Amino acid sequence: MSRPFSQVDVFTGEPYAGNPVAVVLEAAGLEADEMQRFAHWTNLSESTFVLPATDPSADYRVRIFSPVSELPFAGHPTLGTCHAWLSDSGRPKREDVIVQQCGVGLVSVRRTVDGLAFAAPPLLRAGPVEESLVVHIASLLGINRDEILAAQWVDNGPGWVAALLADAEAVLALRPGPVDLDLGVVGPYPEGSPQAFEVRAFFSKNGSTVEDPVTGSLNASLAQWLLETGRASAPYVASQGSALGRRGRVHVSRDPDGTIWVGGGTITRVAGRVDL
Repeated sequence: MSRPFSQVDVFTGEPYAGNPVAVVLEAAGLEADEMQRFAHWTNLSESTFVLPATDPSADYRVRIFSPVSELPFAGHPTLGTCHAWLSDSGRPKREDVIVQQCGVGLVSVRRTVDGLAFAAPPLLRAGPVEESLVVHIASLLGINRDEILAAQWVDNGPGWVAALLADAEAVLALRPGPVDLDLGVVGPYPEGSPQAFEVRAFFSKNGSTVEDPVTGSLNASLAQWLLETGRASAPYVASQGSALGRRGRVHVSRDPDGTIWVGGGTITRVAGRVDL
């Protein structure tokens, strides 16, 4: 069956400088194994499949797959899917927000001057990291233990654990070996810089270390940690993908009620139909 398909570049306003996601619209009728096979074939960090919502509050439902497994939530697929749905004449029930239903529940998305932004979902696991794991993280990153200023569980679905380094330069200098967990690293830029932080994300794929170009879920959970501990003030912009030759820009803001929004540019790069 032929279905509408888009490949969307996320967290960028420049051509081919962000993180792409494959979006299959009108995915009703597909089985999970068919979705997984397609996601494995695209070999992108995530592929998504848009389905009719089962929650009356939602505008659509999405299932998110990496090449090897289904994810309850991921950030750049959320924005890319919303972009594709709106571009395909999707009509939200409310003017001010689009509501996505996914594995973690309902996620709100809104339009901003910097592009689409999602409301950061609550953390599934938070809190400090035990010292033995911090030592292990340092060994994975190829740095000394004392170069990690702080470490925190920041899991909002994918399983992230985060390490804070002294500065963006230290983050960009990392050359990690094989990793065995989903690891985010963040370091601040000097005050007055266009970006407040440099972020990198590492995970294991087929026994090798993979770096994600721009990671919405990690930036969302990092924002919760950095803002709550006073290490950041909103709004701010994080840079990611620099070490890969990308120019990802993640815009973080916070409402008076404490809701954190994570957003950026979204651009359709491929549009057509796919047989599935």
